[in-house]
Amino acid sequence: MEPCSCDTFVALPPATVGNRIIFGKNSDRPHDEVQEIVYFSGKCYAAGEKLECTYIEIEQVKQTYAVVLSRPSWLWGAEMGANEFGVCIGNEAVWGKEDIGKEEALLGMDLVRLGLERARTAEEAVDVIVSLLDQYGQGGNCNEDTTPFLYHNSFLIADRKEAWILETAGDFWAAEKVEEGIRNISNNFSITTKIDREHPKTRPHASNNSWWDGVQEFNFAGAYSWHYPSKSSSHGDRYCEGYKLLKKHNGNMTAEAMIEILSDKRSGVNMEGSFRTTGSMVSILPQDPNQPCCHFFTGTPDPSRSVFKPFIFAPQIEQLPKTASPSFGSDDPVKQLPRFQTRPDRRHELWRKHESALKNMGNEMLGKMKNLEKQKLKEVECILNGGDVDPASLAMLFPNSVEDEIKIYG
Repeated sequence: MEPCSCDTFVALPPATVGNRIIFGKNSDRPHDEVQEIVYFSGKCYAAGEKLECTYIEIEQVKQTYAVVLSRPSWLWGAEMGANEFGVCIGNEAVWGKEDIGKEEALLGMDLVRLGLERARTAEEAVDVIVSLLDQYGQGGNCNEDTTPFLYHNSFLIADRKEAWILETAGDFWAAEKVEEGIRNISNNFSITTKIDREHPKTRPHASNNSWWDGVQEFNFAGAYSWHYPSKSSSHGDRYCEGYKLLKKHNGNMTAEAMIEILSDKRSGVNMEGSFRTTGSMVSILPQDPNQPCCHFFTGTPDPSRSVFKPFIFAPQIEQLPKTASPSFGSDDPVKQLPRFQTRPDRRHELWRKHESALKNMGNEMLGKMKNLEKQKLKEVECILNGGDVDPASLAMLFPNSVEDEIKIYG
């Protein structure tokens, strides 16, 4: 099971307008999987406390940071999200020469959430993820189904200052720092010879397996991929198509332009079919620390027929009930062995309303949705440009936007 899915993008000055970093991701997942938008506040923990992730239990840290996540509703981790310090992470499924472990460990999506909960910067998130990867490993079924869906993971991590690409193959990894311009990742290894950090055994392992002769300049993608990224069939095609879309807006990248990229169906970035885009995210990360970071989420499939709704961290934020799926606790089929014997209805209220509206969505309704999106983008620009907004209003920015969208659906 190796679908063509997921794309993550970042643009940094001078590619952007207004000294901002723009982050974007489409989460392409099984067409019937529900994606929810959830918020978790930061907390302090006693020494020795444990944390239950999707499949395994790990050591908890003394303090976690507030996060907002877009995630498949059956698991603990996330496909993408942000934290209170403006760190954003999106991950991709990747395949290569290294065997994929079938044993349950940390999912790549667990590592996304753990990186966000434990890091104040993008590079700190790299540290968190590779440390956990070394300690606990990665593995387990990434699909709510009895048919295993297994893969390695790559990550695009950004903050107000820079971005990092982290690509893994089993226990081995390489990381590339991005300080300016445009960059994207898809379902293939993309780090070649510019390697800023790496597992100490990444090169010896490649050499021992005759993937690298030890003489030529080391190329991570060239060593660990079955195919070179730009030529890796549909995966490479979409990776290249995504880069073309970024390049089209190079020097003029805005949140609106990133939304346009994520909505593009011709390139395959906005997927349809058995795997489809089930959730999307765009973030504005101002380099001015006095301006808040803003994160837009759809919480619904097909970004071209969804509304990107703004979220800004504020002290009074509580859980987001209209975009949070039902919880089944210990009775959840994910928690019971053998896993995935049944599949409960995980649709949240916004998902249900949007799903019903999609069946007969005409131009009039779509126009109202996109007008709401434009209105929210303007509202955020006013906030970023120094508009006086009290914390209580910021806390309700996303919930109120969800309510406005639901009203359109009737």
